[in-house]
Amino acid sequence: EVQLQASGGGLVQTGGSLRLSCTVSGLPLDDYHIGWFRQVPGKERQGIACHSSRNGRIDYADSVQGRFTFSSDKAKRMAYLQMNNLKTEDTAVYYCAAIWAQWVRPRCTPEYDHWGQGTVVTVSS
Repeated sequence: EVQLQASGGGLVQTGGSLRLSCTVSGLPLDDYHIGWFRQVPGKERQGIACHSSRNGRIDYADSVQGRFTFSSDKAKRMAYLQMNNLKTEDTAVYYCAAIWAQWVRPRCTPEYDHWGQGTVVTVSS
């Protein structure tokens, strides 16, 4: 059974940091790209950091470039999203997701195959 579980969300003040974790089980990580997405109620889910398992490339959304960092540990079957200098507009539900690595570079759009349950990040001013 494929499972992705995101954790690490919480309440933080503007300018603070959080690290989200994603536990991945049930699929071969070499054959899947992992991405982080977020969604605000009433808005579409947005890709914010998408990693290629083929070449290690990471694509970031412009809104998080320079503040968020994707990393992963294949041995632990974990992916992470380090979020620094958080802003109120970063408030959202954050999801990790996996897509079969048919292409070298994944599109950082929500057409991923497998999703975690989401973790809530709230940034207060």
